[in-house]
Amino acid sequence: MNLKELKELIEFLIEKDIAEFELERGDVKVRIRRAGEAPIPAADGRFFTMHAAPASSAEPQAPLVAAPPQEAPAVPPAEEAGLHIVRSPIVGTFYESPSPGSPPFVKPGDPIEVGQLLCIVEAMKLMNEIESDVAGELVKKLVSNGQPIEYGQELFVIRPRK
Repeated sequence: MNLKELKELIEFLIEKDIAEFELERGDVKVRIRRAGEAPIPAADGRFFTMHAAPASSAEPQAPLVAAPPQEAPAVPPAEEAGLHIVRSPIVGTFYESPSPGSPPFVKPGDPIEVGQLLCIVEAMKLMNEIESDVAGELVKKLVSNGQPIEYGQELFVIRPRK
């Protein structure tokens, strides 16, 4: 990997607002983390940690200051109301249908069965099917088609069958 490829990769990560990226080619491994995160110590001489600075602007940016810790609720409001949250098991891109122009797998108001396909999450060109782990009624879809999603991000709200 040469310097030009690294620069293009960093620009792409900034453009897509990706916080961390890891690439392995043969015996060279590169991990890029955006500023504001603590670097991971290098395991050996073949491992590099690079920090991508935010896109430059005309005005200097103020340093980031940590907000005072706030007391987080123990249970999300949807779960308090007896609703089930389906979360993403992986980082990737959310797709609501098998192909562009096809109807979505599920929509609010649909009855849901255990094991029913809810969506697809694309990660590294692999299509991962996300299935329901509870039977009930789909109350709400929390993400839009083609949206990048994170691990653990809430995708659907389901009202479980009693």
